Amino acid sequence: MDLHGKKVLVVGLARTGMATLEFLKEKGSIVSASESRPEEEMKEVLQELRRMSVSMEWGGHTAENFLRQDLIVLSPGVNPALEPVRKALAKGVQVISEVELAYHFIRIPIIAVTGTNGKTTTTLLIGEMLKDEGKRVGICGNVGEPLILFVEGKDRWETLVVEVSSFQLEGIREFRPGCSILLNITEDHLDRYPRYEDYIGAKLRIFKNQGMGDTAILNRDDPVVMRHEGKVRAKKFFFSLKERVEEGAFSNGESILLRLNGAEEAYSLSRLPLQGIHNVENMMAAIIAARLFGSSKETVERVLHRFKGLEHRLEFVREVGGVRYYNDSKGTNVGSVVKSLQSFEGPVILIAGGKDKHTDLLPLREWVRSRVRRMILIGEAKERMVRELGPLTDTVMAGSLEEAVLLAHRSAKQGEVVLLSPACSSFDMFKDYQERGKVFKEVVQRLNTKFEARNPGEASQQGSIRNDIK
Repeated sequence: MDLHGKKVLVVGLARTGMATLEFLKEKGSIVSASESRPEEEMKEVLQELRRMSVSMEWGGHTAENFLRQDLIVLSPGVNPALEPVRKALAKGVQVISEVELAYHFIRIPIIAVTGTNGKTTTTLLIGEMLKDEGKRVGICGNVGEPLILFVEGKDRWETLVVEVSSFQLEGIREFRPGCSILLNITEDHLDRYPRYEDYIGAKLRIFKNQGMGDTAILNRDDPVVMRHEGKVRAKKFFFSLKERVEEGAFSNGESILLRLNGAEEAYSLSRLPLQGIHNVENMMAAIIAARLFGSSKETVERVLHRFKGLEHRLEFVREVGGVRYYNDSKGTNVGSVVKSLQSFEGPVILIAGGKDKHTDLLPLREWVRSRVRRMILIGEAKERMVRELGPLTDTVMAGSLEEAVLLAHRSAKQGEVVLLSPACSSFDMFKDYQERGKVFKEVVQRLNTKFEARNPGEASQQGSIRNDIK
């Protein structure tokens, strides 16, 4: 891809956008940028923009600006359905994602990981397994640093393990990873996609350019994945919690069994720090990829025994009076919450709600009915969740996350679990899911260890509820 002297517009100036601008300047492009936020909200990047002499459009996007470009690079959060983008495409302007741009300058193998849930955990597991084998591995994409920072690094890196979101996959044209992993597909981001099928289509683009010489790792238990697996041209390996597979990994509940090239090996699940049924799936996918790319069985086992998982993803916070508190703030969709509830056998007090993604809540009904003793709902989505899920269990609403934790604290019984797993994004009340999880943990850490179990009453009892905080 020849970028020298080309007029290139970068849309969106978060971390990926800024890294893309820097790369394009180095390639000799005539660079400009367009940002929906006003200039006064972006003070942290103004000095860098002035240093690069970038022509800027603040506070929105204009078609005139987009139409005079040779190439447009969209940051992951930018919707390609924006009118200026559609007009540029209609005129023949090439519109791509940062992942696609970076790919044209990468000359080393790529392992790409996508799915509605588990992407980050699986990406990090694979990266650690390969690093521990002594390989030079870059971990990037939707986790860590943008892929654009890893281009032309063949002397520094042997392999790149890249987490890719549906947003990033929307803008690919030639992106072709040597190994693609599709963990699962459940409803998500329907506030962005007009139809569920559009979201599915974006995920499946990870296989778009793969051929017989490439590898694909697929979840055999996922009905949506399996409905489309016939379209995958790469050599396929499967993982399953429900059945044995000929090539890939499966579990008997006590171990993960890996079958590759006619040989079988076992990885014990006992005493692993990474807990949860969803993480068994993530581990199976990671084991297949790591073994295919050169990690030994001993290295894989060593990483599995030390990997503790992600902050904000089914993260154990504290036990108070025999009640265990878990932070699953990263559980921002229905499928993620289902997996989390499946990980507990005893009664759960579930704290859920946030910015409504307008996804179908039906898959949660069975698990709310069977596992959730009490549900405490917060945020923009709480009214809809009360209507659709509230009748299935004891349900109350709270005005804040802190209040929800305190209501849970007052009603929880010894042996139960209090789980923050919102099934919603956080932007109605917090900057991001990390801030939401941090607030949850802070409130839990301040809970009194000794308290009388009481009928919690409702949100109006704010004064007496706050007595439960240190």
